Amino acid sequence: MSATFFLQAESFITSFVEALNQVIEEHKAGDGMSRTQRWWISFCVMGIIMTNTVCWARFARTGLGKYSLEALSWVFRRSKIPWEKLLCMSAKVVLRRYGIKEGALLIDDTDKKRSKVTKKIEHVHKIKDKASGGFIMGQSIVFLVLVTSKITIPVGFMFYVPDPAMSAWNKLDKALKAQGVPARQRPSKPPKDEKYPTKQEIGLILLYQFRQEHSDIRVRCVLADALYGTKAFLDKASDIFGGIQVISQVRANQKVRSRGKEVSVKHYFGKHPGTRKKIMIRGDKEVVAIIGSARLHVHCHGKKRFVIALKYEGEEEYRYLLAKDMSWTTQDIVESHTLRWLAEVFHEDWKSYEGWGKLTKQQGEEGSSRSLILSLLTDHCLLLHPEQTARIENKLPACTVGSLQTKVKVDSLLTSIQHILDLEDPQKYLNQLNEKTREIFSLKPSKKQMSGRDLGNLEPTASLKYKAAEASLA
Repeated sequence: MSATFFLQAESFITSFVEALNQVIEEHKAGDGMSRTQRWWISFCVMGIIMTNTVCWARFARTGLGKYSLEALSWVFRRSKIPWEKLLCMSAKVVLRRYGIKEGALLIDDTDKKRSKVTKKIEHVHKIKDKASGGFIMGQSIVFLVLVTSKITIPVGFMFYVPDPAMSAWNKLDKALKAQGVPARQRPSKPPKDEKYPTKQEIGLILLYQFRQEHSDIRVRCVLADALYGTKAFLDKASDIFGGIQVISQVRANQKVRSRGKEVSVKHYFGKHPGTRKKIMIRGDKEVVAIIGSARLHVHCHGKKRFVIALKYEGEEEYRYLLAKDMSWTTQDIVESHTLRWLAEVFHEDWKSYEGWGKLTKQQGEEGSSRSLILSLLTDHCLLLHPEQTARIENKLPACTVGSLQTKVKVDSLLTSIQHILDLEDPQKYLNQLNEKTREIFSLKPSKKQMSGRDLGNLEPTASLKYKAAEASLA
């Protein structure tokens, strides 16, 4: 259902923003938001749901001019909203509402494609396009997602930007190596710039922030993909939460020690094939998989890790998991790792329905981070929709984000109609509304249609016919 208009934010949105403000006040008295700021955030969340964008012009039109484009932008840039606390406090509102006390943390990164000529949007750099195999300009964001027995909720993010000096050195080093230049004659690697943390370092920063901000939540384990399967990440991530389990993937060519010999993980499990076992996928569906496991000394980690080879029925190649805590059973590690797919579901919902997938063109550092925070607040707010809350509390399957978005649009339309009918003179209000919509939703001239323009003389010229005849004879 396409967005039309709304007269006011839905009540569950205003209730969410009021609860958010209360938690901010509890954290530090005097840091709460003004009534105007609360109304503005409610308006923006409603605008994101209605338009699926973070675009002030669309918000202004859909809100029938209650906020002008300029006013929306001014509050976004100039109003002293406690942006650095919003996401954390918003997560606290949702976790308190559902009585969440424990869960698993997922770390995953995703990309946002941008124009090739983007200059004013922050954190844009050249990234690998997984779909085409080429390169595009875009933003890369590392997310921290909390998975619990009731809900899945984003709790942190950071933008990743590669170190320009390191990228330039890598490019030059590869070119010189291809030319056969020996290592001693190639430029030395530049020192690390702390302003450009790696994705693994960003993941650790997010984990540490979560421990500081949500010390009352017990973290059972941390899950990540192969990019985060380094010795430093596994050990440090585990230590942040007092020695918990950390599970990632490992490359097939990773070296492990078997009977005193260094062999690849793929080679080892080729000699020690797995067995068929039944496992539960995210506590819902039972499937059969071929699983092999061993506690092996991993060369690049310098210590033993729990290494698992996993292949679902119908697959030909194994994927390999790596776990820090070797006291867990193979089945528990494999079933825990299936939760990582929920990070992909979050990314899909967030990009498709929560505004940040398109028309997020706010410039500068503040523009990128604040618009992303508004988008994630929308995700949190939808978790507190009355229909969603009722389902979760009664242990029923939760609603999808897309269906909730559609319901909010329908409810908004019905609420607007009811509001008009309740007025003393609904006809007068409808006439005023009609004038307002004509003013805001003005029709624009089309460049595709030729109406009002000269189509040109689409026929032969009589005086040139003899030249055409001579040319055809020649």
